[in-house]
Amino acid sequence: MSHRVRYITKVEQIRGIDSSERDVCNLVAQKYAFRANDYYLGLIDWSDPDDPIRRIVIPQPEELHEWGEVDASRESAVTVGHGIQHKYADTALLLCNEICGAYCRYCFRKRLFMNGNDEASKDVSEGLAYIRAHPEITDVLLSGGDPLLMSARRLDEIIGELQSIPHVKTVRIGTKIPAFNPYRILEDEAFQDVLRRRSSWRGRIYIMAHFDHPRELTEPAIESLVLMQSLGAQMLNQCPLLRGINDDVDVLVEMWEMLTNIGCPQYYIFQNRPTIGNEPFMLPLVRGFGLVNEARKCVSGLSRRARYAMSHASGKVEMVGIDDSFMYCRYHRAKDPRDDGRVLTFYRDDEAIWLNDLQPIDLADVPQEFSARYST
Repeated sequence: MSHRVRYITKVEQIRGIDSSERDVCNLVAQKYAFRANDYYLGLIDWSDPDDPIRRIVIPQPEELHEWGEVDASRESAVTVGHGIQHKYADTALLLCNEICGAYCRYCFRKRLFMNGNDEASKDVSEGLAYIRAHPEITDVLLSGGDPLLMSARRLDEIIGELQSIPHVKTVRIGTKIPAFNPYRILEDEAFQDVLRRRSSWRGRIYIMAHFDHPRELTEPAIESLVLMQSLGAQMLNQCPLLRGINDDVDVLVEMWEMLTNIGCPQYYIFQNRPTIGNEPFMLPLVRGFGLVNEARKCVSGLSRRARYAMSHASGKVEMVGIDDSFMYCRYHRAKDPRDDGRVLTFYRDDEAIWLNDLQPIDLADVPQEFSARYST
């Protein structure tokens, strides 16, 4: 039986909220776009005002607080052409679609869905030319927007072009469609054929899924992940740590164990970016590290691989330790190759939410027995 998922772009179409909440949601949606669908809205417990699925897609008045930056990770600084970013030497990012299956309220690229923005481009010819001219690029991430909202034919064309470039070894697809609308995968035989033909050891396709909460892992969602694996795709999950959604050890443990068993293990658990509108979802780094660390203690080694990291302008900065006095970070990936693997030490700050909030240590404050280590 075919499942027709109906997309919703007007707050008036949301069932389950009263008129006063609808008025507030409309005010927010005038600034930050709203989009959802009846499948995903059907996962919400409307009797619970704090329902985590509700918080993911239903506009909240706190989003209107004057807070955050439009481009918190300075993606503009690594944009090298229309729709293409090149931050790390071996990886390029193609913004090949400007629409998502739904709009997460905490989105770090909500600027793409604001009037007048044309960063994403369905015409990827400029990006492909750039990749061809840069043999150091071995890994390309398709993002946006959500690439799995494109037609299978168009997706096949883009992947085929990339795989025709000798130095491109892997193609990644960043998507939340398995959570937002798994039937797009389960019922599209043309898309299934793309994976079957395009993903092999000669040119592997990785699906970078985005599940925020175990309640998104419905039976159809799980079936979509298993199907894509059977067609040759490799599966990984990444998501931010979000206040009121997954900032709970039991929730993280349940999600990580489910994902590992499905064959889609957690890759990154990100510190949510301090983007405009994101204040209601932010957690201090100290609390975030504590949650991730406690969750790791409750799962097997296969589920402990996720890195808690910030996608900072300077690179992916992993939180690796906290003690009574200091916070320790490490560049897992760095925009400047000289920073790769570099360890950073800061004074402990229980309120800090981003790397920019942290104060580097003064060596004079380091105990003498450790000063040699910190001065190297």
